[in-house]
Amino acid sequence: MLGDKKAQSTVAVRDLGAAKKFYEGKLGLKPARTGGDGGQDDVALYEAGGSTLVVYVSKYAGTNRATGVTWSVGSEVDAIAKALKENGVSFERYDMPGMTHEGDVHVQGDMRVAWFQDPDGNIHALASE
Repeated sequence: MLGDKKAQSTVAVRDLGAAKKFYEGKLGLKPARTGGDGGQDDVALYEAGGSTLVVYVSKYAGTNRATGVTWSVGSEVDAIAKALKENGVSFERYDMPGMTHEGDVHVQGDMRVAWFQDPDGNIHALASE
């Protein structure tokens, strides 16, 4: 039923202004649309590589302690992580069985992943696979 349907990532934030500074200023996303049904600035939509990232205001922002958005970047994990770090993004370091670290990138076999958080603590990943 849903196998041929496009999915989108949705991220809850407390302060849309701060979120826009992060998503646009630090991650380099271009806004597709802002607004909301309440007549206020409570939603921002970003187009990213053919998919949509929805950022919206919610009192539950930052409560997910797992990865909420994964960016599939192929062999560019290290280069993008470096560029984001130079742009002020801080990366997380997790100790997981079978994974080693090369700077900010976690490595397990051919898989390379770098995790970071937005201002509300939503976890994002750059992944090679």
